[in-house]
Amino acid sequence: MLDGLIVLGIYLAIINSWSFIAMGIDKRRAQNRKRRIPEKTLWFLFIFGGSFGGLTGMKNFRHKTKHKQFVYGIPALLALHLVLFVIYAYIYM
Repeated sequence: MLDGLIVLGIYLAIINSWSFIAMGIDKRRAQNRKRRIPEKTLWFLFIFGGSFGGLTGMKNFRHKTKHKQFVYGIPALLALHLVLFVIYAYIYM
């Protein structure tokens, strides 16, 4: 049971790192007027567990802060992910 939480923790660390890095790369590409990371790709990362990394990247890089879908969507996903994590931890602990 504890093994499942460890695996989940490792997965979340990886996906959130990717989300954070993706926000930084996309910001840099936007500044240099280069090909951007599609928003669908960013949302894929956020939906599948990278909401904390996405929110941190958004704040840290000041990226996508004028897009309401990101400003409200990422925190909403983070809240959902936290609820799901608590439920998962409660069931398997």
